[in-house]
Order: sequence, then structure tokens, then C-alpha cells
Amino acid sequence: MSQQTKNNMKKIYLEKIVLNMGVGKSGEAVEVAKNALQQISGKKPSSRNAKETYRDWGVRKGEPIGAAVTIRNDEAKALLKRLFEAKGNQAKAKSFDNFGNYSFGMKEHIDIPGVKYDPQIGILGLDIAVILSRPGYNIRVRSKHKAKVGKSHIITKKEAQDFLTEEFGVQVI
Repeated sequence: MSQQTKNNMKKIYLEKIVLNMGVGKSGEAVEVAKNALQQISGKKPSSRNAKETYRDWGVRKGEPIGAAVTIRNDEAKALLKRLFEAKGNQAKAKSFDNFGNYSFGMKEHIDIPGVKYDPQIGILGLDIAVILSRPGYNIRVRSKHKAKVGKSHIITKKEAQDFLTEEFGVQVI
């Protein structure tokens, strides 16, 4: 009997989760979004600036119009379980891209377990991006000798869906 060995370089893991709230205007609205993200993640969010000027909307280039926070490691796993619980442990198949990433949105941040309604914050929506990775993916982003990830090493839609089903008990619909 030959036992098949698993390739450790093919093992998929959760790299990070990015929570984003775009409010479309600067000032008090960005601070409220930052407070909401702080309440959800427990981490300090950063503001996101406008890339271009939009006169019709009254937005200037460089003006803060949103907030985002990145969560990694065990905190990311715990938060992702809470986020999936808020979505009924279901994930839409069309929300996966061809590189193993998954994105979804929530209309009300107070749907997340452990987040209570705060009258000063109100109810805000947010976007969630889940980034999956494999060992060796840092060749894309390292400073010296950047390279492409090989075709056989890229995480496919099916592999990402299987990972979320096994790891988090999510039903892909």
C-alpha cells in the first residue's frame, strides 16, 4: 500500500480580510465609519482618499472619502466566522474570482454578532474582501526579483470554495 503524500506548498490559508466602508464625503462621515470599523474589528482603521476629483459630487482629489482596516492571522479567522454567521453561513459562487479571492457586502454592520447598535454611529454598510494564499505567493510582492505565480500554483475558484466549506463550514450557493 502506498500512501499518497500531501504537498505542503499547495496548502491554502487565509492571508487577510479587508473591511472597507466608502462614505463618499469627508469630515464627520469618515470618522463615523472609522468608529464602526473599530467596533467590528478591534483594530485602528485608516482613511481612504479620493483618487480623482468629481465636481458633481463635491469630492476633491486626496480628500478622505472612506475607511478601511486589514485583519490577519487568528483574528481574521475569528472575524470571518462571525461575518459568515451574519450571512447565514452561505457564500455566493459568483463572488469568487479566478485567483482564490472572495468578496461580499453587508447592508447593515449591526447584523454582525457582537456588534451593538450605537446611535452616534447609526447603521452603515460595508464591503468585505477575503484573500486566500499559498506558501510562495510572496514572489508577487517582494521587493527584489518579483515574479509571477505559476499556473499550477494559482488558487482556482473551486479550490477557494472547497477551502471555505472545509475550514468555515460555509455552504456555497
